[in-house]
Order: sequence, then C-alpha cells, then structure tokens
Amino acid sequence: MTDAERLSPGEALRILEAALLTAAEPLPMAALRQLFDDTLSAETLRRLLDELRDAWGERPVELVQLAGGWRFRARPEMQPWLDRLKAEKPARYSRAVLETLAIIAYRQPVTRGEIEEIRGVAVATPVIRTLEARGWIESVGHRDAPGKPALLATTRHFLDDLGLRSLAELPPLAGLEQTLLMDHDGSQEHALPSADR
Repeated sequence: MTDAERLSPGEALRILEAALLTAAEPLPMAALRQLFDDTLSAETLRRLLDELRDAWGERPVELVQLAGGWRFRARPEMQPWLDRLKAEKPARYSRAVLETLAIIAYRQPVTRGEIEEIRGVAVATPVIRTLEARGWIESVGHRDAPGKPALLATTRHFLDDLGLRSLAELPPLAGLEQTLLMDHDGSQEHALPSADR
C-alpha cells in the first residue's frame, strides 16, 4: 500500500489545498492526480475539489476552474484593494492589438490576411508579435492556400488570463460591439485586466 493510498480524505484535502495555494499556474487534473500517485480516481478528486471550493465559499479567495486547470484567486470584489499593492500599471495595448486579438478570439483559426480583410487595414508584424509574446496567440497550422499562411488561434494562457474555461464563455460578439461603441473615448490605448487576478 502506497502513502497516497493510506491517506484519509481530510489529509488528501489538505495536500490538495496546499498544492493549489502554492501553485504559480493553474493545475490541470493530471497534475493533481500526480500528487496522489494516480491512486485517487478523477471522480474522487473532483469531489474533493468541490468540497474545497465550498470550504472557501465565504473567504476573500475562491477556487476556480479555468482552461488550464484549477487555481485559487482573489474574488473580484477584492481586486480594487489588491491593486493598490501593485507598483506596476496594467499593460496598455493599442487599438490595433485589441482589435486583432478580438478577431482571432472570435474567428479562430484565422490568417493574417483574413484579419486584415476584417479590419480594413494591414496588420503590422509588431501587433502579432506582441500577442505572441504575451502568450495569448499561436500558430496552429497553415491554410492550404498560396503561400501557406499561418492560422492563428488563442491559447489556453489567454483563457486563463481572462478567467475563462473555454471560448464559449466569451461575451456575445453583439454585446461586445455595443460596449466598445459606448466606451470609446477617442484614446488609442486601452488597458486589459492583469493576469494576476
């Protein structure tokens, strides 16, 4: 009998909690099962995660499932206070970067030419590089067309940074267009939420 098989449910819950609290990135189910040498079934692990989420229900930190796995994060209502501790300002992105990211997120996989057709202007190489450097987009193949253009899509990191489990959780495109029209103040740069939330 291994150490993992001898654990009581309470001990397994404590180990799971410690791993999630100290992890820098979301932990996928496979990594969580490794904690216990794969002796806990996925169903048991899911039950423990639900129990842990419930135990933290009234706390200022919550356990959430994202595209990349499970992690603890501050509840949204705590963020204004936590932002006061950060010396750095949120990253600011040009309108071109944000439009390009939105097109990729909603139309993926998409080629650079298709992005340019939708935007009506050329997409500068630094725009694509900015999104790749942030880890939000990647090439997922090539279109079978002249020149074999790269197909761009968002990454799991993009979903994790926005606190989403899947692309289905993106706001409806029609609602997003209304928000952009209402929020447009003429400035050329817009801040995106910090990834640390």
